[in-house]
Amino acid sequence: MTYRVGIDIGGTFTDFALLKGDEVVLHKNLSTPQDRSLGVMEGLGKLAAKEGLPLGEFLSRCEAIVHGTTVADNTLIEMNGALTGLITTEGFRDEIEYRRGYKEDIWDVRLEAPQQITPRRRRLTVPERVLHDGAVHKPLDEAALREACRKLRLQNVESVAISFLFSFANPEHERRAKEIVQQEIQNAHVSVSHEVLPRAPEYDRTSTTVVNAYVAPRVNGYLEKLVQRLGEGGYPGQLMVMQASGGVMTRDYIEGAPIRVLASGPAGGVVGSAHAGRAKGCPDLLCVDMGGTSYDMALVLNGEAPAEAGWNMHHRYLVGVPMVKVETLGAGGGSICHVNKGALQVGPRSAGSEPGPICYGRGGAEPTVTDALVMLGILSTEEGFAGGSFRLTRKGVAEAFGRIAEGLGHESGDSGAERAAFDCWRVVNAHMSQGVRRTTAGKGIDPKDLVMLAYGGNGPAFAAIQAEDLGITRVLVPKASPTFSALGTLVANPTIDEERSYIASAAALDLARIRKLWTDLSDRAARFFTAARFRTGDIRADYRLNMRYPGQNFSLSFDFAADAPLGDLGFIDETFAARACELFNARHMAEYGHVREHEVPEISGLRLAAHVETPSPAAGGAFVPGGPAPEPIRHRRANLGQGFAPVPVHRGTDLAPGMEIPSPAIIEESFTTIVVYPGWTAQVDSAGDYQLVRSA
Repeated sequence: MTYRVGIDIGGTFTDFALLKGDEVVLHKNLSTPQDRSLGVMEGLGKLAAKEGLPLGEFLSRCEAIVHGTTVADNTLIEMNGALTGLITTEGFRDEIEYRRGYKEDIWDVRLEAPQQITPRRRRLTVPERVLHDGAVHKPLDEAALREACRKLRLQNVESVAISFLFSFANPEHERRAKEIVQQEIQNAHVSVSHEVLPRAPEYDRTSTTVVNAYVAPRVNGYLEKLVQRLGEGGYPGQLMVMQASGGVMTRDYIEGAPIRVLASGPAGGVVGSAHAGRAKGCPDLLCVDMGGTSYDMALVLNGEAPAEAGWNMHHRYLVGVPMVKVETLGAGGGSICHVNKGALQVGPRSAGSEPGPICYGRGGAEPTVTDALVMLGILSTEEGFAGGSFRLTRKGVAEAFGRIAEGLGHESGDSGAERAAFDCWRVVNAHMSQGVRRTTAGKGIDPKDLVMLAYGGNGPAFAAIQAEDLGITRVLVPKASPTFSALGTLVANPTIDEERSYIASAAALDLARIRKLWTDLSDRAARFFTAARFRTGDIRADYRLNMRYPGQNFSLSFDFAADAPLGDLGFIDETFAARACELFNARHMAEYGHVREHEVPEISGLRLAAHVETPSPAAGGAFVPGGPAPEPIRHRRANLGQGFAPVPVHRGTDLAPGMEIPSPAIIEESFTTIVVYPGWTAQVDSAGDYQLVRSA
């Protein structure tokens, strides 16, 4: 028996999905923030024990270990990255601070600029200049560069970003600067813009390079430690790492630009959702992932979760690499409930895994959403939690919500505490529903036209009531929903998604230049895939164009040649320009509802997304009515939005395909709880997955 393992590290839990044949085995571990690789190895040891194998033999049988990580995200959230300096072209010292005059909330006059990664004292310039066509206008002043390195060295800089003007057209100066910085500031990480994001405009490129420099030592250090521990444990293969683009690739590829793993954890869940939606005949999905720390939302349309490159704002920094679009709220099971000036607030601060919610019994003192679910009777204190790894407790929970009740002016005692817990449930649910409305409205989409796919440890506990708020009548809950982002890493294909700048009117294209740029991208992809032991003949490529009308700030990306053999550029011929305009106009019409018929668009860049197909978990299944559901294992006093009442509780392992569970009901799976709110019916399809259907 051989295995494939998907891993996703969250703020509270580290999730595992073990694929052996068609069977999927789930596991959850509390995350270990002090050294996240310890939690990974502990979880792998427990999976090995479930298979009756010592860790070494289990790892030796693993064909692939695929890992999604939040190390880059946590570094930006906590602002504990490397001490970073920036070296740029003379005259452009402050461009990174000017940004684009962009402000996340234009109505908040008191909104401060984000904390600077590279304050002015660590932003230095050197005389040099490359023109837009790659010609050297002013040679690199190496003496000035060495002096800049001396100043950064005196400030104990750990990482250096280098971003020169038009380096994507001619990287000669950046290459030489990298050599000198490595000589002058030994042991410092060096990020150069032509390797991280070789395209215009300069602010996007500089911001992405600075963020890369800031997170790179933490990401690379973590992955190096994990690879070492896996090797010592007996794993013979290469660690594959989830990227924000929705694909996976080797650690060696990620090491060159670790910024590619930013937001990679949520991307795994969206990729898995698209896979499941296609298999179940639901191509248009609203994906919601409520975990322990955050609530993530994404849209899958026409069965795809496309990665967008360009204006991606993450944690208030622009990151220009391709990313699956995911919106995140600080609303998870660990989100802390508190009263601020008489108003109840939930999150974004989280109890995390250390100490965690009060009901974990690990020293937590502030009430959280998970504690509210315990107070409301939705979560059990009678059975094991997180796969039986520990049991929840009510000790201290009622007292904490009693303090919330006092701050809100509710009555004292148990009734006041229960009312406060219900208020927390209502507030966090409204917060998440409003987040969905903002996300869909920005795309011109009505949520009621979508099917919701809910996952994460807490997603199924809120899914139906959120769907009701949004007008959605059908919710899919995969049986693997508690570790769905980990499972999604096993769905994702090894992928390299990169682009190069090429700016020209469609009326005056240099086809030889276009061919060379795409050939260079193809050759680069082939090198990494070959090093990862994939056959060149198995690599498929999507050749994409970025285009816009003259005067537009942003470009649209679309496939010019999809699913082509890597390196086959036979489509570049005399019809190329006319075909490009035709495809762009169609894309513009779909996105904005109009075209500028009398304007000739321009190309702003070329993009290549190359991938190799790998085995994916089965995800089919449809509901076919069968026998009646068994009697519930117990009744529990719970409040499902209409006051406290005895609610039937079912054990998920007792439910077979074809069974229906009417509302109200609670279904307890090993790692999650599915709530069937009044007016809904739960159905088990032929694959063992759940769907919640609005019945009234």
